[in-house]
Parts: sequence; structure tokens; C-alpha cells
Amino acid sequence: MAVPKRKTSRSNTRHRRAQWKAQVPQLTPCLCPRKEMVVPHRACTHCGLYKGRQVVDQP
Repeated sequence: MAVPKRKTSRSNTRHRRAQWKAQVPQLTPCLCPRKEMVVPHRACTHCGLYKGRQVVDQP
């Protein structure tokens, strides 16, 4: 197993961790007339449509 020869400095550690950021999920409008914003590749929580097809029964 590889073992580091020197301790990683605090600066390098923080510089590496600075790249890990939370991102806002990309939203797209649903195909229904209401245009509910949904995460891509997921069924709409309002109408149950996915790619224009009804996949979830909504009351």
C-alpha cells in the first residue's frame, strides 16, 4: 500500500476541499399545462408524467 512520504500541508488540504461544493439541482419544466419544475429523469410529482407518458397514478 502506498504511504505518503510527507504530511499534506493545511493549505493543500483546504485547497483540495474547496472544490467540494453543493450545487443547485437543474430543473426543467414538466410537459403538463401547469409547467411544474421537476428534476430531469424523474416523474413529475404533480401530474405523474415522465417523457410525456403517465407513469404514476395521481389522485
